[in-house]
Amino acid sequence: MGFVAVLVAAVAGFAFGAVWYMTLAKPWVAAAGIEVDDTGQPVDKSPLPFVMAAIAMVIVAGMMRHTFALSQIDTAGKGLISGLGIGLFFISPWIMINNGYGGRPFRLTLIDGGYATFGCAIMGLVLTLF
Repeated sequence: MGFVAVLVAAVAGFAFGAVWYMTLAKPWVAAAGIEVDDTGQPVDKSPLPFVMAAIAMVIVAGMMRHTFALSQIDTAGKGLISGLGIGLFFISPWIMINNGYGGRPFRLTLIDGGYATFGCAIMGLVLTLF
């Protein structure tokens, strides 16, 4: 049952990312410096980033489940808050470091860090519901 919970949490995190980045597409494209065509669509339409994101979601959800089991995080409230903390205090600062050294705009850190924070919160909630 744990593997199913990990997969469902990964799908939930990925789906949230789709909504997050569709909503923030224009500011994200500008902050990330993505080259776009005349219609505003990215020039490089490779599926590789989506495949990598899906794999990353499974890895993150799997490690979150392992950590939750060891820490006895077993209620929806604990899962939500723990996931939020993982995104806000582990992943987002790492994104900030990478973006800072890469000379990227802080707005990119806010957009990507927001996804990490709320995406992990959703995954933490899903993991404790299964």
